[in-house]
Amino acid sequence: MKREAGRFFWVAVSLGLLSLLLVGSWLAPERLSPVEMDAAGLGFANAYLMPWEYPPFGTDERGVPLLDYALQGARIVTVPALVSGVVVMLFSVLAGLVRCAGVGWLDGALQGASELVGALPRLVVVLVVALLLPKEWRVLMPIGLTWALLAAPGAMDEAAATAGRLGGERFVEALRAHGFGAVRIYLYHVVWLNLRPVIVRQGAEVMMQVVFLEIALSYMTVATNVPDITHSASTVSWAQLLYHGYTALIGGRDLFHALALGLGLLALVGAMTQSFRLAARAR
Repeated sequence: MKREAGRFFWVAVSLGLLSLLLVGSWLAPERLSPVEMDAAGLGFANAYLMPWEYPPFGTDERGVPLLDYALQGARIVTVPALVSGVVVMLFSVLAGLVRCAGVGWLDGALQGASELVGALPRLVVVLVVALLLPKEWRVLMPIGLTWALLAAPGAMDEAAATAGRLGGERFVEALRAHGFGAVRIYLYHVVWLNLRPVIVRQGAEVMMQVVFLEIALSYMTVATNVPDITHSASTVSWAQLLYHGYTALIGGRDLFHALALGLGLLALVGAMTQSFRLAARAR
């Protein structure tokens, strides 16, 4: 009973954090708040304000609320990361079911394809795809899906190995001998009871990887002053919080709260991933 209560707790935490990101992406403004000049017209009003001076997160060097950065960054990463995670989960389910179904030729074909795709250098492929995309398509979704396809072989191998340790085709035959139908066997006994921890963990990890990938690519474009490749020019990534906070800190200006917010958002994504893993762990 105690373990079940703990599982429900982590389910609530993981869904709560995911909902927070989804709500943030829905509330994100199309553009950053307009910049206001001070009374003398010589500087920016509300610049470098701390969170307690301009709730909830303070402002940047131009007086733009950091809340805008957080919301727009959530819009950039949340849906592509979620879709990428679901894609990996579906591939994992497919590999596990094929191993249990005993379809030898299909199992072999999946293993061959996964070995071929898994041998590709992920970052190189992602960068090539990002640079080859037309300018109007340079958003995170195709990049995230590319990463998901490259990450799928590892998830498929683990799901297939788990199904193999379960007994594979012999496990299915034993349950059929007890009178269970195919739908109950494959969806409940195989996927839900035995493959769920692997499937959910792999999907959650890919979600986190896509978020971190977007931040890495955006940090690179911000630092080198080149056009963005994961979002439009009217939106800003969480990477800008990290970049502006770090450079301001090095330069002796007071933007530590921007760096702290950026790191806090990364911690939120990491906590969500860990919560999904704990929520889906085996009984």
